[in-house]
Amino acid sequence: MLGAVFYFTPRKWSIRALQVWARSSLFWLRTIAGIRMEVRGEENIPQGACLVAGKHQSFWETYAILPLLDDPAMVLKRELTYIPFFGWFIYKFRMIPVERSAGTRALRTMIGAAEKAIAMGRQVVIMPEGTRRAPDDPPDYKPGAAALYGKLDVPCVPFALNSGLFWPRRQFLRWPGTVVISFLPPIPPGLDRKAFQSRLETMIETETARLVAEGRLGI
Repeated sequence: MLGAVFYFTPRKWSIRALQVWARSSLFWLRTIAGIRMEVRGEENIPQGACLVAGKHQSFWETYAILPLLDDPAMVLKRELTYIPFFGWFIYKFRMIPVERSAGTRALRTMIGAAEKAIAMGRQVVIMPEGTRRAPDDPPDYKPGAAALYGKLDVPCVPFALNSGLFWPRRQFLRWPGTVVISFLPPIPPGLDRKAFQSRLETMIETETARLVAEGRLGI
């Protein structure tokens, strides 16, 4: 509850407080559960506005990515806004809630909010599969990332990771090791949606498979 004061501060101050919280959570995760973090390809994140799209295997990346970006605007499910206190801050941070059951209306709402975030110079973050997937699950990319890419006219930075090896979804146990998150070279704006979708999926899945294999060697 000590963080409640940041509901009343300027939004950018509140984002910085959120990033401090994320760093402290990573510290305690390392101290208590032995889960470390390695970041690769940080130089691939451009200054200013961009789209960031990547793999979603665990709860880990939903906060671990926050300190790695200057002013992230996360695309997330609207149900999270119904949680008292937590949901209020989603609006304070100007994240992008999406009602996934709303179909094309949800896409229009998401694009509108993302355009405003990009105009502010922020980094719009989306998990293209929409929900957590286990490391060996087949990919299931939804149209949201391609829809944003087609409208925002900014580079897209793909990222891959292996967090599901150490923090499996729907499991209480955590396994010690090093989670690697890898930012890949940006995809420049201007591709048609089909070409973008294919390139994004290929880049993310290829790097994810490599990171998962690497992570399993260390377990």
